[in-house]
Amino acid sequence: MWPFDLVDWLMLGVPIAYLVILVGSLTVFSNLYRKRQAANAASLEPWFPPHLQRNIYLTLLHQENPKVPDELLKAALLRRATEDIHRIVQIRNAKQALQALLQRGSVGEDLWQRFQRAEKEIEEELRDVVQEANAFADNWGQTIFQSASEMAQNTHIRERLSEIMSKLAAEKKWWASRKAAIQSDFMKELDEEKTSKSSEDDAVLVESMGKKVARK
Repeated sequence: MWPFDLVDWLMLGVPIAYLVILVGSLTVFSNLYRKRQAANAASLEPWFPPHLQRNIYLTLLHQENPKVPDELLKAALLRRATEDIHRIVQIRNAKQALQALLQRGSVGEDLWQRFQRAEKEIEEELRDVVQEANAFADNWGQTIFQSASEMAQNTHIRERLSEIMSKLAAEKKWWASRKAAIQSDFMKELDEEKTSKSSEDDAVLVESMGKKVARK
């Protein structure tokens, strides 16, 4: 009876041991793969440059001597939220085009990983800004990004106006140069017409005088 039971246990133990080894190997491989992916993602170049407005806000927030007034901190937080609005717009505009390029194989997986990491970072940034805003005033976190969006739009309008005004001087200069060239060409044509008419009058006069001499 015992040899038979031992054989049964051995036959049952072999597949169990195989499954244990297989599961263990897959677990180790999965952990190593995730760590490698995380290391590769950490080594990728950030999608956005350093967040200067956030760094300024955090520096002011933790300054103790002298302590920064709340009004200045609120203004710095609003500037931080405004920069976040710009980054959200860039993320939304780039996502659809980037997905299409990735499906076609026109861009590499590294670029997509950089983009996904940027999405997660901006989500965390938005949550942090909302928490900071609510710490200053109740429910400010619900409206701070609306105010930031208006500021971003106003900034964009001012930049466009500045760009138009900077081009206006160049346009005026070009039109003045063009006007001078047209006037110069027009005066040249007038001079040529006068010269041509004078030559024709002289030719008619000579011909007339020649006829008179011939009659005499």
